[in-house]
Amino acid sequence: MVTNLKIDVVSDIACPWCAVGIGNLMQAIDALGIREKINLEFQPFELNPSMPVGGQDAIEHLTQKYGMDEAQVKANQANIRARAKTAGYDFHPEGRKRVYNTFNCHRLLYWALLEKGSGAQHQLKHQLLKAYFEDASDMDEINTLLNAVDRAGLDRVAAREIIQSNQYVDEVKALEREYTQAGISAVPAVIFNNQSLISGAQSVESYQNAIEKILSDSAHSS
Repeated sequence: MVTNLKIDVVSDIACPWCAVGIGNLMQAIDALGIREKINLEFQPFELNPSMPVGGQDAIEHLTQKYGMDEAQVKANQANIRARAKTAGYDFHPEGRKRVYNTFNCHRLLYWALLEKGSGAQHQLKHQLLKAYFEDASDMDEINTLLNAVDRAGLDRVAAREIIQSNQYVDEVKALEREYTQAGISAVPAVIFNNQSLISGAQSVESYQNAIEKILSDSAHSS
């Protein structure tokens, strides 16, 4: 009865709710026991495409962008940290220190998928999220990215060459345009079989119910 399911997760490394959503989505897939039937790929989206090298203080950035005061930001961070814990991520207790440009991360994720497939891309995505939110690492530092590449079992030398070149710049920008032109304006956005869209970080149960319905509908229509 189970048919193959294509899932595209449009997300950004700088998005804490993306970590929550991805973690819960994978738990839903594993609960259904269908990981081998899933073709899951991560697609690029930049929350802060104009962020300069060096980034911006996280509290300052969030208060400016969302109109919250520092107390509201910290309360929101505590809520996200608790949600992330259940999704499999142990966010840094003091939160990320700065918000960084993530374009190089997206180029590496594109390369991982192209060279080694979706499993390798997923491993790299996981390691980059851990570096950003668990370790509160400097995402502008090349060794932060290369260490994530190492932990994902990918080629550090090849990754360095990509970061230090313009490789995959056009391809990643084209994908970003494709998804924004399709109406994606917030992440995470999970697209099933290029048809059904779930926006925002959902619970494990919500993702599980959505997948079950899509698989059931596909089985009945085939």
